Formats: sequence, structure tokens, C-alpha cells
Amino acid sequence: MIFEKWCEVMAVITSIKVMLVPNNKQRTKLFSYAGTARFAFNWALGREKENYENGGKFLSDYELRKEFTQLKKKEEYQWLNTISNNVTKQAIKDACKDYIGFFNGEHSFPKFKSKKKSKPAFYQDTDKIKFTDTHVKLEGLAVSRKKNRKQFNWIRLAEHSRIPVNARYMNPRITFDGLNWWISVGIEVADTDEVPKNEGIGIDLGLKELAVCSDTKIYKNINKSSKIKTLEKKKRRLQRSISRKYEKNKKGESYCKTKNVIKKEKLLLKVNHRLTDIRHNYIHQTTSEIISRKPMFIVMEDLNVSGMMKNRHLSKAVQNQCFREFRRQMEYKCQKHNIKLIVADRYFPSSKLCSCCGTVKKDLKLSDRVYRCKCGNIIDRDLQASINLKAYGENLYYGT
Repeated sequence: MIFEKWCEVMAVITSIKVMLVPNNKQRTKLFSYAGTARFAFNWALGREKENYENGGKFLSDYELRKEFTQLKKKEEYQWLNTISNNVTKQAIKDACKDYIGFFNGEHSFPKFKSKKKSKPAFYQDTDKIKFTDTHVKLEGLAVSRKKNRKQFNWIRLAEHSRIPVNARYMNPRITFDGLNWWISVGIEVADTDEVPKNEGIGIDLGLKELAVCSDTKIYKNINKSSKIKTLEKKKRRLQRSISRKYEKNKKGESYCKTKNVIKKEKLLLKVNHRLTDIRHNYIHQTTSEIISRKPMFIVMEDLNVSGMMKNRHLSKAVQNQCFREFRRQMEYKCQKHNIKLIVADRYFPSSKLCSCCGTVKKDLKLSDRVYRCKCGNIIDRDLQASINLKAYGENLYYGT
């Protein structure tokens, strides 16, 4: 008897985010879609809360969607019929998911979305959305069914050929970041079977340098570069200018927002986005370079970032280093390339432990940048921490 083995290619979902370039009419329609999604989310969350206070059981998204359909028939809510049904349907599903997650202990109670503070976003149906190399077609932007009017559904993409055509799309979301509209979509790609066999790496994150690796590779702190310092100076000037404008236009106890203030706030938003993009891009370059070495495992510390932020002298420097973003990128890149990511215990003394004799130096201060041990070991504090993290990972990886 002959046995045939069929090997299924494992697939992983990768997310692609591309900026949209809508015209003025399309931009207005996108904002109306996002506003409707916010209304449906708040309505569903309010119904769940009201039902709970009255002693009722949990309302499923199916029951809420049926109730929402009846709501749209009322004269005061006729404007809801101009928006695609899939937008409100998914918003109600999201509200129910967040509500259940609170009772399961996954997160805190979901908040109602504010018009001023919440991020405008909405969902698109996977069956209705279509991509070309240069444009994306969204559902229901054009009210008319005439052929020349249907072109209104197609929005130009800022990057051409970035999203594959005729692929299987998952969870398409359109969001607004204060300046531009973006579309993010999940796509299935084949998973690699290659298992890296190079030596493992320990990574010590810090404020002096972004990362110090156990193989003596050092990644500098980009916040000390002239480009970042120039933008930070520009940011401070704009903040002071906006503050003076508000004080100048103050009427009684209320502040008046003039066109000049709006213009300055938009400039400040652009500077903030520029700073964030530079920092995240540098972290992407750093993590990709570490992953390209194909180590068997990578060891990182479980940093107490919230505790570090309580130090008023270091809070800004900690925030600018983007430690959480560094770990997030390492997690999904390690998973993509079959590299084991090991997060060391929060109380593991990586900096105080001697890499030669194993002695723990309890009186080591934060200002001591060079580690000196009685056994004669003299080494940089951050380099030793990365070496100890590597040894920690080897013990777990090989089971010793």
C-alpha cells in the first residue's frame, strides 16, 4: 500500500497600510462614514449598558442589528440609510465584542466614542472592496448608479502596486490620523519553514543607546541626532506660539479658536507626525537588521515602562525611545521568521549579575556605566546585561 502525504502550506496574515488620496467630495463622504460608525458603536454600547442596569441578559449583535434596522425606519434617522449597511453592522459587532471582553477580564469597560477625541475609522466589507495597482473601490460612496457617477467609488492610492490585486482580503479598515486617510488590510501569505540556526542574541534596551546586543553591536539613540533636535525645537516654538494666541483671544473664561490658531495647530500636528515617523522608521530598520542575522532565539527584558514613566526626570526620554513599539515589532517579526522570542523575568538582575563569576552586585547605581567585579571583570554595564540575557535564553532554549 502506498501512502501519500499531503503537506499543507501554512499561511500567516500580514497587514498592509497605505495612504489614500481622496478628493474633497470623497473626503466629506469618508468623514460621514466614520461619524455613522461612531454613532452605531455608541448606540449599541448604550443599549447594552441600559439593558444591564435593568437586569436583562446580554444582547447579541444579531438582536441589536435587528433593532437598529427598525431604528433606521424612523423619520429622524433617515440619514442612516445613505450609509452602507456593512459600516453600521461591523460597528455594532465591535461594541458587543468590547462589552463581552470587559466581563471576560480582557480590558476595562469600553468608553463611548467622542466626536472630538476619538479616531475616525470605519469598516469595509471584504466582498465589496476591490483593488487595482493605483486605486481602491469602496462600497456605497456614489449614491447614483450611473456609470460615470460610479467613478466616485474609486479612491487613489498614494503607493502604487503595494496591495496585491485579486487576493483574499481580511478586516479592511479605513482610518484618519488627523492629517491623512489610511486603509489597512490583512492578506494571507505563505509561511516559511526555514528554522534559523545561528547563535542567539540578547538585547538590552536603554536610554543612552537604543539597544546593545550580546555580539557587541550597538544601535544609537536617534533622539540625540540633529534632525530630531531641530524638529523638537520647532515643536516647542509652535506650542508656545499657540499658547500665546489662545491667551490673546481669550473672552472671559472661554478661549476663542481663530483661523490662525487652527493653522498653527495643523503645523504642530505635522511636526508631531514627522517625529513619530522618524522614530518608528528607525526602530523598523533596527529590528529588521537584527532579524536578518537569523538567530535561533532573541532575548529581551520585560521592562516596567509605566513605572519608568513615573520618574519625572526620565519620563520624556523613556517615552521618546518607544520601548513598547520596539517589542511589538520584534514579536511579529520573530513569529514571521520562526525565531523564538524570549522575554526575561522582570526581576532578573541582568545589569547587576557578573557574566564571569555570577556574583550579584546589589549596590550598583544607575550612574555606574562600567561594571567592576572583584573577580577582575571590567565591562560596560549595558553589554554585560545583554550577555546575561543571552545566557538566560540559552538556559531556557536548551533546557539546561
